[in-house]
Amino acid sequence: MKQTKAAIRYATSLLELSLEKGNLDQVAADMKYFSDTVAENRDLALMLTSPIIDGGKKAEVFKMIFGQFEAVTMSFFELITKNGREAILPEIAAAFEAKVKEHKGIVPVELVSAIALDEATKTKILAKVDASVKGKLEVTETIDPTIIGGFIIKMGDKQIDASVSNQLNNLKQRLTH
Repeated sequence: MKQTKAAIRYATSLLELSLEKGNLDQVAADMKYFSDTVAENRDLALMLTSPIIDGGKKAEVFKMIFGQFEAVTMSFFELITKNGREAILPEIAAAFEAKVKEHKGIVPVELVSAIALDEATKTKILAKVDASVKGKLEVTETIDPTIIGGFIIKMGDKQIDASVSNQLNNLKQRLTH
């Protein structure tokens, strides 16, 4: 999901506030639960973006569904609805999760391969990546048969493409130009 500047700003503010209050883990859990709930419930997602339903009603719905949340999280939801920004709450939650990982030194890495990699190969690849970054790697593995062979590593806005399909495309480019 593309994150807007406003979502990133709100996420940063929520991170700073939760650090100040000393309840980062609870607020992070609340935002994760909120994200999961919105992703699973189409009606809730539509309600967030509906211009017909006013902010007061949306705030009431938040209190009914998420009343068990930390006080900081509930106050944040009230502020967002008061400012008419509830439509970007899913983006704010995603940006907040990324900010929390960054704060804790966790680096999300996606490892894409054509087939499932054995542990020895995976360990070699990740050891090279780990040596080039500061923090703990959080690895997500994806299988994509279209890359034919090799692997692709994605970290934030960086990508290392050592796939056979990429090498074939590069060769094709050199031969045709």
